[in-house]
Parts: sequence; C-alpha cells; structure tokens
Amino acid sequence: MKAVIYSPNSGSPQLARAIRRLERDVLRMGALVEQSCRLSHQALFARDLQAAEELPRLDKKIDRFYRQIESDCTSIMTLQAPTAQDLRCLSAFMQLVRDLERIGDYAKDLADIAVKIFPYPPHQSLPEIAVMSHHAQAMLATSLVALADLDEVGGRSIKNLDDTVDSAYDRLYQTLAQQRDLPGVVEPIILLALAIRCLERMADHSTNIGQRVAYIVTGQRS
Repeated sequence: MKAVIYSPNSGSPQLARAIRRLERDVLRMGALVEQSCRLSHQALFARDLQAAEELPRLDKKIDRFYRQIESDCTSIMTLQAPTAQDLRCLSAFMQLVRDLERIGDYAKDLADIAVKIFPYPPHQSLPEIAVMSHHAQAMLATSLVALADLDEVGGRSIKNLDDTVDSAYDRLYQTLAQQRDLPGVVEPIILLALAIRCLERMADHSTNIGQRVAYIVTGQRS
C-alpha cells in the first residue's frame, strides 16, 4: 500500500511532517487490523486454534496505535497552528482510528467464538457465514486503499458493499433463529448468531472509514 498523498496547506514543514507521520501510523494500524481479520477468519472457518491465540497479541498492538494516534492528533491541534484543512484531516483521523480499533475488537471476539465453538460439529451455515466474512474483509481492504489514495469515490462506494453484508446478516439470522428440533445444547447457534453480528458491525465500521475519507477530501459529511 503506498503512502497517503494528502498535502497539508500549512506553511509549516514541521506540521506537514507530523501529519504525514500520522498518516503512516494510521495505515500501519490498518494493516494490523487486516491481519487480525484474516486470523479470526482462519480460526473460525478453518478451526485453527493457533490462529485464535495470535489475536490478543495483535489486539494489544492495535490498541497502542489507537492511543498513540489519538494523543498525537490532540497534541498537533493544541500545540501547533493547523489550518482548517489540517484540522479536518486530524479530526477525521481521530474518528477513523476508533473505527479501526473496533474492527480489531470484533476480530478478537470472533477468535473467542472460534475457541468456544470448536468442540461442536461444523454447522451447515458456516460456508455462507464464511462468504459474509470475506465480504467484510474486502470492505476493510477497500476502505484502506481509499484512505491511502485519498479516493473520495472509492470511500463512498463502500456503502454499496455494506448492503451485501446486511442482506447476508438478515438471511443468516433468520436461518439460525428459526432452526427447530435442535439436538442437545443450543450454544453453537448462539455463538454463530454472535459471529454474524460481529461481521455486520465490522462492515459498518469499514463503511464509516470510507465516509471519513470522503470527508477529508471534500469537507462534506454524508
């Protein structure tokens, strides 16, 4: 992924360097979140418990980036003299990294679900849920490319992808909720319902990232 092409209007080289540093950190954080999503997918659908064990370590790294970026944005806003465009970018970054942090949390939740559901036989809905997971991961990747390129159109287009995930969520929820004559415990059904909710929320946060990219470019909120 190439570096962000945002060019601060401020005449201060120090401020320009600080914002570019922030941009690089946001993309590094995004790469860690993408890795978390891949590992959670592997844990849940390939029944790879070793992948699940990697998530807490990654989540701590993501949280450190989140706190650092938020602190750096606040410092620049209060200690330097950013222009209106710079402030728009900084405020969007502060909101955007919160979305990334939440996606990372949901990936960790999916890994926890994978561990809990491991003793049970694979459910018939798992292949369809795996497709939903792939769509959510594609949305995150698209939002990060839009950020790296400062692509307003790409950022706004993610909303269309979100409709696919929402439809899958509604369909799968109905399938799980209406299942009858369950032999034994119902825990696997509850866990899968939680899993699709995590994926739906991950997609929503990716949509938010795309909207924030558009705001950085245009100054207009959707």
